[in-house]
Amino acid sequence: MDQVDARYTYGPVPSRRLGRSLGVDLVPFKTCSYDCVYCQLGRTTDKTIERATYVPVEGVLAELERRLASVERPDYITLAGSGEPTLHAGIGDIIAGARELTDVPVAVLTNGSLLWIAEVREALSAADLVVPSLDAGDEAMFQRVNRPDPRITFDQMLEGLIAFTHGFPGEVWLEVLLLEDITSSAEAVSAIASHVANIRPSRVQLNTAWRPAAETGVRPVPLPKLEELSRLFSVKTEVVAERAADVPDGAGRTVSASDVLAMLHRRPCTARDIAEGLNVHAAEVLKVLDGLLAHDDVTTQDRDGRTFYVPGASA
Repeated sequence: MDQVDARYTYGPVPSRRLGRSLGVDLVPFKTCSYDCVYCQLGRTTDKTIERATYVPVEGVLAELERRLASVERPDYITLAGSGEPTLHAGIGDIIAGARELTDVPVAVLTNGSLLWIAEVREALSAADLVVPSLDAGDEAMFQRVNRPDPRITFDQMLEGLIAFTHGFPGEVWLEVLLLEDITSSAEAVSAIASHVANIRPSRVQLNTAWRPAAETGVRPVPLPKLEELSRLFSVKTEVVAERAADVPDGAGRTVSASDVLAMLHRRPCTARDIAEGLNVHAAEVLKVLDGLLAHDDVTTQDRDGRTFYVPGASA
């Protein structure tokens, strides 16, 4: 697909949780109900809980159909992208339309902030998998870490999570993202775990800020500590670490600059991330990245010895 055709879809991208994920982006960049300190996309520019048809349902489904025909079968179609997908008023129609197009399972990655709204819970009911978040155990930490729209309270958000999970016919994997020296103490995690026991998700996925974050000073929790903290949860809990899958050699495949930029506009990626997500050889990716760097279309950020690529000023 060329850049014009890829307005609403991207990838597939490698996901530590979902394998090769074909992303669908339903809201403008950084339109979200939260402004999380750890967000890999930077600060929220439009913080809201107002739901609207930000992009056309028919256009999304038409592009998704074309994308499915042009890429290797992904493990999931994932509604996520560069903001909070449940802000799209037509998300239920998009899920239903995707289910008609393919038998690839549909996942929704959501911060869970709007699940107290009955219409949102109903809209997500046809998905195969929903992955909401819970990053705090009380109002004070909720405000510190997630910085929600002022119309959302911790108790309201939590009640929505419980109501949705108890009524959803598919699977709910609850992501808990911990930050070193902020929510990494046994006390802070125990507070979260006590709520998880009431939510009763299929599993908990314990995560941390592996990628460059919106705010300086946000640090990932070391893997051994995550493993130790996982024992505080009473439901099935897995630590989501860096994926160890081999990068496919992608012999003979090429990749366009627009494909690479479409990924980077949604999240910072290493060269390995891009190679795996687009199923091309790493050397091909590096060749494209070198050209993008030379024209200031991308720039780099170093984190814990790894180089991430992000869109540059001219992209």
